[in-house]
Amino acid sequence: MEMVPTKIDRRLIASLAAVYVIWSSTYLAMRIVVHELPPLLTASMRFGLCGVIMIAFALRRGAKLPPLRAWLRVAPIGVLMFVGGNGFLAIAEVTVPSGGAAVVCATMPLWTGVLGALTSRTDRPTLREWGALVIGFVGVIVLMGGPSLTGDPAHIALTILSPFAWACGSTLLRRLPTSPDRGPLMLPAMQMITGAIALFVIAAIRGERLPTDASVGAWMALAYLLVFGSLVAFTAYTWLLRHARPIVATSYAYINPILAVLIAGVFYGEPLGVTTLIANILIVGAVILGMTRK
Repeated sequence: MEMVPTKIDRRLIASLAAVYVIWSSTYLAMRIVVHELPPLLTASMRFGLCGVIMIAFALRRGAKLPPLRAWLRVAPIGVLMFVGGNGFLAIAEVTVPSGGAAVVCATMPLWTGVLGALTSRTDRPTLREWGALVIGFVGVIVLMGGPSLTGDPAHIALTILSPFAWACGSTLLRRLPTSPDRGPLMLPAMQMITGAIALFVIAAIRGERLPTDASVGAWMALAYLLVFGSLVAFTAYTWLLRHARPIVATSYAYINPILAVLIAGVFYGEPLGVTTLIANILIVGAVILGMTRK
């Protein structure tokens, strides 16, 4: 019997590679940025510029500019993902090590699964999913006992809230109606711009200002976050959310905490420790348990 080769979707492979590798490194890049530059103001600059670039590309490719009601529908998603998900983490990494933040953020798929089930009319969270969430939080507690999750208590709290906010935004995103005439770039651009506006308002209230003595390394890290962390990886993540199963779209959480801890340890000298290893095993194991079927 002749075997028929399975066709591999190159867009799926490229999108997974982007969210696996690039997002693993953005935790360290963000920590470098916030040590010298204001966290929310730079995040607003990053996502606002990225959103404008993506809209320009989308319009050039024939997409239509959405009406005001579409922007208002997307705005809560932009706030949740970029103020709650990214902004909280940017503030937290002023004192919290990037490796520990990455491990905590690995709980995001657990929240996504539970929130998706809670908001569904037919599905309800299973005992397996609740158990996975409990194991994941045990991993966070273990991490708090080691060197990878130290810092200001308020910053640690923001680190824990960050993946929950991102999961809320992801859950709302999956329920948006599709609009083929806008193309694949318009939706992530709208999320970034609405999130950037909210970040700028909060940064202004906090009194954030750009310093004049920031190093070249800090600006280079910000450029890396803009081009790769936002333009490349977030576009890939949005494509995955719309075209892949949820377990595939959020599967980067299995890989990112491990890679992020290694990157931070090798290139920035962040402490690893036995607690980091145990927390990684618990949280990644919980994600696998919660996101796979029997």
